[in-house]
Amino acid sequence: MRVVALIMAGGEGTRLSVLSEKRAKPSVPFAGKFRIIDFTLSNCVNSGIFDVGVLTQYRPHSLNEHIAIGKPWDLDRARGGVRLLQPYQGRNDQSWYKGTADAIYQNLNFVRERRADLVLVLSGDHIYKMDYSAIIDFHRRQRAELTVAVMHVPLEETDRFGIMTTDNSDRIVEFTEKPKSRDKGTLASMGIYVFNADALYRRLSEGSDDRPRVDFGKHVIPAMIAEDRVYAYPFEGYWVDVGTIDSYWSTSMELLDPALEFNLYDPTWFIRTRSEERPPVKLGPQARVSQSLLCNGCIIRGTVEHSVLSPGVYVSPGAIVRDSVVMNDTWIGPGAVLDKVIVDKQVVVGANARVGWGDEMSVVNKQQPDKLTTGISVIGKSAHIPPGIRIGRNVVINADRDTEDFPAGDVPSGETI
Repeated sequence: MRVVALIMAGGEGTRLSVLSEKRAKPSVPFAGKFRIIDFTLSNCVNSGIFDVGVLTQYRPHSLNEHIAIGKPWDLDRARGGVRLLQPYQGRNDQSWYKGTADAIYQNLNFVRERRADLVLVLSGDHIYKMDYSAIIDFHRRQRAELTVAVMHVPLEETDRFGIMTTDNSDRIVEFTEKPKSRDKGTLASMGIYVFNADALYRRLSEGSDDRPRVDFGKHVIPAMIAEDRVYAYPFEGYWVDVGTIDSYWSTSMELLDPALEFNLYDPTWFIRTRSEERPPVKLGPQARVSQSLLCNGCIIRGTVEHSVLSPGVYVSPGAIVRDSVVMNDTWIGPGAVLDKVIVDKQVVVGANARVGWGDEMSVVNKQQPDKLTTGISVIGKSAHIPPGIRIGRNVVINADRDTEDFPAGDVPSGETI
């Protein structure tokens, strides 16, 4: 039984604000040394799947550089391995991907060349561990044409997901994409699909105005439920979509909880990544660190509390980093304070600057629904924060901002620079 995995990694990730301004969402750093896509790639190789296509589109350069030939995941193989699949202009239907199903349709030749029996379609922007051999075994036992991995989500979050209704045998009888009402249940699609290859060919090749093939959730799955054997595979482990600033921050903070069921240190299920060689973490004589993740190359001479620091972060004497996520090679000046902040790579925070200053507050603006509202401030890549200024809550500092972009000095809560 030959299985090919296709990872959807072309998402723009607009809800991640400036974190995805210069990179695709699956390429956003997570848990210090990893990228979000590392979890899906690691699930593949840990499940014995070594034929992997990664479908990219939006700002793929960071992702291409990270994956390269796939060596960290044992995917640098003469037979099989990983291939990066980007949209291209052709004589027929080739163009920018219009949706998830269209992206797969434009890469069916990749599946055919490998003579696949089953196609595992995955999202590259979720944090979870899953042995895909279990859902494949379930799919074969049910003699299904399509199996969808599902899990229960809180009722108030059902409008973010595709919601399934099943019968007593786990066969899906109804699918509702992001329902407005709360009466469709809480069984949500995880964006993990197992297709029989011939059923996938047939369904995507017959696309037309009457039977569109643009998106799995809107078009393909509802049509298959009506005509084919489609089953729901229940998953009960840890799974998070870190697609918003709030979920990214809260999931990062969860990693610091020793009781969390999601174990990054499990020797039987390694999460692999492309790593740089860096010296060990160094703590100075004034350093104070509690309940935090620190990566190689960090030099801590100040205080770090309940935070996640990526490789190469420097915390100066007298500086305080609290409840924050700080990415690679950021420099935090003497006496600076970060409180509930996400800081992208190569940021400079000037001496005595305060980021995340003031009381928690909410900003709700119907004209700007992407405004931050949960007290988290975000600093984009390579920004320079001037010394001595105060930056409030729910503030967005865009990438590459420099000291001249702060003419008024302090930045009130809810502002964007």
